[in-house]
Amino acid sequence: MALHLRGTTLPDGIHRDLWLLGDRITFDRPSGEAQTVADGGYLLPGLVDVHTHPGSPSEDEPVFDPEAFAEQITAHRDAGTTALRFPGLLGEIPAGVREAPDTPRMITAGRWLAWAGLSKSADFHTVTDDLVTAAVAQTKTHDGWCKLMGDWDYESDPVPYDILRAVTDAVHAVGGRVAAHCQSARGVLNASRAGVDSIEHGMGMPEECVELMATHGTVYVPTLTTFARRVPDIKDNPRGRLWHEGHRVMIRRVREAHDAGVRVLAGTDSAPFGNVATEVEHLIAAGLPTDVAVGAASWTARDFLGLPGLVEGGLADVTVYDADPRVEPGVLRHPRRIVLRGRVVR
Repeated sequence: MALHLRGTTLPDGIHRDLWLLGDRITFDRPSGEAQTVADGGYLLPGLVDVHTHPGSPSEDEPVFDPEAFAEQITAHRDAGTTALRFPGLLGEIPAGVREAPDTPRMITAGRWLAWAGLSKSADFHTVTDDLVTAAVAQTKTHDGWCKLMGDWDYESDPVPYDILRAVTDAVHAVGGRVAAHCQSARGVLNASRAGVDSIEHGMGMPEECVELMATHGTVYVPTLTTFARRVPDIKDNPRGRLWHEGHRVMIRRVREAHDAGVRVLAGTDSAPFGNVATEVEHLIAAGLPTDVAVGAASWTARDFLGLPGLVEGGLADVTVYDADPRVEPGVLRHPRRIVLRGRVVR
């Protein structure tokens, strides 16, 4: 039986009927019976968190636990987040989980790849002397993505530009994309010059990076939620001045990047999971127009990841809200109806 929804679809703002046939959307009423699961309200393409790392029981335990992974992606789903990008996981997704009808769609980049020349690296990084070969292999064995550590210690030397450029060129040559973790000014600059596909975090981003990102089509995923949450912990850190300045620069660059034509996307990074609505609020506070911030966690993010929105033949991921989130963004915390893969999950 087809599912029927009626309401104002976003981002086009058209009041219409749509039907779900399996995992696809149609605007043509199908023959036979249809069950109405939403009548009225605002229909969004399912929310997206483009930067999340589920799988650890706690932030103090950098190990992959299948039970924690299941609980955390369920938290995402129950908040209306129907697609997730994992730019770095501590382990492999358990067999069968990705295909399960009640789990969000997943795009993975494998494990974090760290160049052996970095000043230091965490235990969960895959350290390699041959970053080009490792990145291409990661791209081919996952969903067309690899995740690089552009830097680690924000006071020390980042990965050199020529290495990042070689990696980016090689990955692009096999049809893949590169996500770069950057927490230092020099790290962001090297990654921006190299033309990576997404800058993750971007603390201390130099102003010239904005134009470079616009030129290369690089998206910016600032993950403001996790940095804002850590502000109290960093306050008394001896290096806190540098950290706070980098954080303030990130916030300024969000609006500047948008004004320059760079797509800014919503990612939360870490716990609590199912919290992309908070990232939308941080993006608005940083100066993004409200409709752009909502799109950063919905239609814009889906377009970047190749996931069709509420269009003929699109994927049947829909979240329904009582109010227009472009006017009342807080409503994103309270989805009335969540449909994932053509199935009502709430």
